[in-house]
Amino acid sequence: MAVPRHRHTRASVGQRRMHIFITPATLTTCPKCSAKVRPHTICKKCGFYKGKEVINVLGKLTKKERKVKEKEIQKNEKEHKHDSAVPDLTNGK
Repeated sequence: MAVPRHRHTRASVGQRRMHIFITPATLTTCPKCSAKVRPHTICKKCGFYKGKEVINVLGKLTKKERKVKEKEIQKNEKEHKHDSAVPDLTNGK
């Protein structure tokens, strides 16, 4: 096993460790339900990826849970449509 001949100074140790840090997760919004999702992954709320349903989210739910989830999805879709319909007036032009 290799043994260092000299002690490393705090500065050299710090310079080596300068690039060791945790980067925050990159999130995008789901186009269907506007939930925060990692890029290139299936949305866990609605089960859609690239406009196609990949997972049937409502399949394993009970009747009561399914009704609540459907209402939540419809509410999110309405909000998403409403947000996109409002023109952006922040430019001032």
